[in-house]
Amino acid sequence: MTENERHDPKPTPTTGDTPLEVPQGPGEGLAAMGEPVKAPPVGIREDEDAARWRDALRRVASGGWAVSVGAQVLAILAGSVLIAFTDETVRETAGYFFSRPMDTINAITDAVWSAYLALFRGAIWDFRQDTFAASIAPLMWTLDRATPLIAAGLGIALSFRAGLFNIGGQGQMLAAAVTAGAVALFVPMPFPLHMIVAVIAGLIGGAIWSAIAGALKAYTGAHEVISTIMLNWIAYYAVSYLVSTPGLLQAPGSFQPKTAATPVSAQMPSLLGGNYRVHFGFILSLLAVALMWWILNRSRIGLHYRAVGLNPVAANAAGIDVKRTTVSVMAVAGAFVGLAGAQQVLGSVTSGFAADVHSGIGFDALTVALLGRSQPVGVLFAGILFGAFKAGGATMQTAESIPIEIVLVIQSLIVLFIAAPPLVRAIFRLPQPDGKPARRRRRATKEVAA
Repeated sequence: MTENERHDPKPTPTTGDTPLEVPQGPGEGLAAMGEPVKAPPVGIREDEDAARWRDALRRVASGGWAVSVGAQVLAILAGSVLIAFTDETVRETAGYFFSRPMDTINAITDAVWSAYLALFRGAIWDFRQDTFAASIAPLMWTLDRATPLIAAGLGIALSFRAGLFNIGGQGQMLAAAVTAGAVALFVPMPFPLHMIVAVIAGLIGGAIWSAIAGALKAYTGAHEVISTIMLNWIAYYAVSYLVSTPGLLQAPGSFQPKTAATPVSAQMPSLLGGNYRVHFGFILSLLAVALMWWILNRSRIGLHYRAVGLNPVAANAAGIDVKRTTVSVMAVAGAFVGLAGAQQVLGSVTSGFAADVHSGIGFDALTVALLGRSQPVGVLFAGILFGAFKAGGATMQTAESIPIEIVLVIQSLIVLFIAAPPLVRAIFRLPQPDGKPARRRRRATKEVAA
């Protein structure tokens, strides 16, 4: 051992005869060479931060949520045009528009503002009331109307994620209403056991009715759109027969095609009491949102659902039983929709139900699922939005004499614009899903073609 090695306890690794420097910390190698460690210039850091924020904003703008918001904005603007055309004052002032144009513009502004203000008062907050309890009542009405929309929308969205276009929400709700109503009417039990068993019966009824379409799809190749439409009509006429036949579901001593009132022991209790209509079914809808999120993102069966929805051939090659998965996802989706049917019978229409107990919710759930991008949280907010439309539309009609059909037109336009993402992106100049602006993307496409 040399004198230098005796004083230096850390040996220096070598390659041949050339010693290698081993830096011991950040910048130690540069410091050993006598060069100071320099931080990036402030301007470069700011440019990197700005680029990072631009990238994040572009990802948000190019996502599906931007298209959903744009579709709502366009639908509301189109609804404003319809409101202006149906207003009497606007039509009168339009007769002398060229001599006094401001009269027409002011009339249009007043009509649109008054209409949407009435919608807000009927759906969120009635500021004309004297007490807080009366002012908040419209929001409770909105949540009540949204409760079955959320549950049914989850079922439709789940089938969408598996690549199945389930439009049988009406039939699945009716099947659930019959099973839940039969347990409520003919199987006496104490509360809350009676309500729980009736809800479970509704889930089973909706699951079985939807699984029929899934089995037809899996084992015979029948398209789920056709089979679910046919099952809707079968369920409708079957329920019509049951509620209009004495000795079955028709109320004793009644000549109306309607069941008896739901027993109190099977009814979903009110959450806040008083005149608030929101009931325990809203809590069940929130639990259903959490359950669907867990199924899709944390469970093995959810992975199978998403794999089959993306590419059934690749899923089959990966060892997934596509036929069994198809039946399974339709059954689970039907159970979610069945929850909506049980909520109608046990929570909203407790005075007895008829064949129209679905109230069009089965088809509205399609719009809710599309607007929510088939995501559980998205379906939750979309259901509340459509519940607000339903609750506030009545106030628009009574307070401002605006046809309730305008609200239906707005809902239909939302579906129309969601079904045409390129149109929404072109109107709002949103970037494409690949993150590039539309103009730059077209230029790159031309260069590639050249």
